[in-house]
Amino acid sequence: MFTRLRNRFLLMNMVIITVIMFVAFASIYVITYQNANRDINMELGRVTEFYRIASENPGRGGDKKGGPNGGGQPPMFGGGSKGLSSPPERSVSFALKTDVEGGLLSVDSRFEMEDEFYDTAARKAIADTSGEGRVTLDGTRWAYRAEADLSGGYMVVYMDVTAQQNILTNLIYTFAVVALVMLAVIFATSRYFANRSIAPVRDAFEKQKRFIADASHELKTPLAVIQTNADVLLANETDTIGEQIKWLHRIKSETERMKTLTNDLLYLTQMDDSRAETLHVPFNVSEAVESVVLAMEAVIFERSLKLDYEIEPDLTVTGSAEQLKQVVMILLDNAIKYNRPEGTIGLTLRRHHGHIALTVTNSGAGIPAEQLDKVFDRFYRTDASRSRKQGGYGLGLAIAKSIVEQHRGKIQARSALGETTSFIVQLG
Repeated sequence: MFTRLRNRFLLMNMVIITVIMFVAFASIYVITYQNANRDINMELGRVTEFYRIASENPGRGGDKKGGPNGGGQPPMFGGGSKGLSSPPERSVSFALKTDVEGGLLSVDSRFEMEDEFYDTAARKAIADTSGEGRVTLDGTRWAYRAEADLSGGYMVVYMDVTAQQNILTNLIYTFAVVALVMLAVIFATSRYFANRSIAPVRDAFEKQKRFIADASHELKTPLAVIQTNADVLLANETDTIGEQIKWLHRIKSETERMKTLTNDLLYLTQMDDSRAETLHVPFNVSEAVESVVLAMEAVIFERSLKLDYEIEPDLTVTGSAEQLKQVVMILLDNAIKYNRPEGTIGLTLRRHHGHIALTVTNSGAGIPAEQLDKVFDRFYRTDASRSRKQGGYGLGLAIAKSIVEQHRGKIQARSALGETTSFIVQLG
């Protein structure tokens, strides 16, 4: 499911980026193409004007087909016109003069080309009724313009635009290569971040599935016990309540367990849904922690455990006093349940490096290092059978973590196997 979700995200991302890239590159190409065409038309206009003036002022000298270089066609110009000795700089061009039907009359060219080349150029230009265009001759790209002259024929001017055309072609190839490289890089980057983005969702989904499975399992056990005891009651309808009292006690006991479980689950849900609504006010956390310790002393003494505590006076935090009392109660209850006989419980509350640190330690069997990060998960227990005998569901530490995080604090566990286990709460 998450693979399909990631692939859909990648597909959507790549489509959007491809469209944006195509629009950007197309816009650049169109602008470049229009600018190149404008420059070509301006240059062609200047070249045409040159040849037009030259044709109206015969006598200019130079290399002309049929002139000094010889050839079958007579020169377009004579010689001697001042200032008209050559076409504009940077232009590779030639001019043709034709009759009405397109027959070649004269040529003005600096190139030694075959007559067939000029005949073909003349016919192509005259055949185009628009009067200007582009054509490829002998592998060279030319722009041409045809104008009627005073003699009733046409003057056709050709200008080499191969360089400009190559620039546009190279631009397309460059865009194609850049687009492919960018798409490959973007795909790899998007895949990496997509996997990172989906990872928390996948973890949350797996935790939710495990939570539902664990909750179902925990509820199934007391329900099975209740159903079994109810069947026993129904099988002995003639017995009095006193005779069936042990079955009723078992039903009541399992009902209380279910009530505790559902209350804890509801509390966790409320904590997740109302974090922004909880009213936080400054209060004396030293007095709050001490009140919980005093309330738990009798239970600790009953279990033959030793309690050592050190509370720095008049420490103040902002939050919910009742919720933080619940955290202390959970940690002390945990220390009592998972302690060894005649063991010790230690509690300290002090200011440490600008924070308030609460530490609860017990001398139990300890927690393996690989399980320390998991003890705060819902329904997680290092020893499920032992926890169930002690009435635990594995929700206490999850509730404590939720409360601490709501107070923008941190909670962590440290343990040395066979020696001690400590839970450290850090509040701002």
